[in-house]
Amino acid sequence: MGRVDKNVAFVTGGASGLGKAIAKRLVQEGARVVITDLQAPLGQSVAAEIGCEFLQQDVTNEAQWPALIEEILKRHHALHILVNNAGITGPMDHVTPENTTLSDWRKVQQINVEGVFLGCRAAIPALRRSGGGVIVNMSSIAALVSMPDGIAYGASKAEVRHITKSVALYCARDGSKIRCNSIHPGNIQTPMLQQAMEGIAKRRGVSYEQVVDEFKSENPQGELLEPEDVANAVLFLVSDEARHITGIQLVVDGGATLSSG
Repeated sequence: MGRVDKNVAFVTGGASGLGKAIAKRLVQEGARVVITDLQAPLGQSVAAEIGCEFLQQDVTNEAQWPALIEEILKRHHALHILVNNAGITGPMDHVTPENTTLSDWRKVQQINVEGVFLGCRAAIPALRRSGGGVIVNMSSIAALVSMPDGIAYGASKAEVRHITKSVALYCARDGSKIRCNSIHPGNIQTPMLQQAMEGIAKRRGVSYEQVVDEFKSENPQGELLEPEDVANAVLFLVSDEARHITGIQLVVDGGATLSSG
C-alpha cells in the first residue's frame, strides 16, 4: 500500500471500464485522484464510489485542457500523474481501407490522437512545476499488428505510441523529470468492448456469445483480460519502482501479439 502516496493523479475517461479501474487502483495506493469524462452523472457516481473527484471534460476541446489542469492545481497545488485513457474504438467490423468513411476516420483520430496530444501538451508544464511526474498513454495491441478491418482505430493507437516516444525523449532531454510510457492492452472486459462485440454480432447475424468466444480465442491464455490487469500495469509505471522507465510500450495482452502472425 502507498505506492503513489500523496501523488495527484488525473485520469481521463474515468467514469467506466478501464478508466474507473485505473482510478480505483491509484486511490487504493494513496493517490489523490481526479477523473474526467463526458458522462457527468455517471462520473459523479463513480467518484463518490471510489473516493476521488470528478470534473466533466471533452478531451477534444482544446480550451478545456488548461482550464482543468489549473483547477487541479488550485485544488491540490500539484500534478504528478496523467493517464490519457479516454478513447473510442469506432466501427470495428469490416471497416476496411476501402469502405472506412472520412467522418468515422476523423472522429477516431480526434478523440484517440488529438485528445492524447492535448493532454500531454497541457500537463507537461504542470508536471514540471510539481517537480516531475509521469504520463501514461493508453494505446492498444492494435498499434502493433495490422488492422485491415479496423484501420482507423489501429492507426490512431499507433499514433499514440509515436506521441509517447516523442514526449518521453523531449522530457528526458530537458531535465524536467517527466516520464512518458504507453500501455498496449489486448481485449479487456469493459463496456466499450461489450458494445463493440454486440455491434459485430448484430452485423454478422450471429450470437453475442459466438463473438465473445472469437475474441477469447485471440488470446493464447483463452480468456479476456480484466480492467484490473491493466490498472496494475499503470500503477507500476507511475510508481517509483519504474523511475528509470520511459518511452516504453508495455504490452498487457495475455500473449495475443505472440500469435498474431
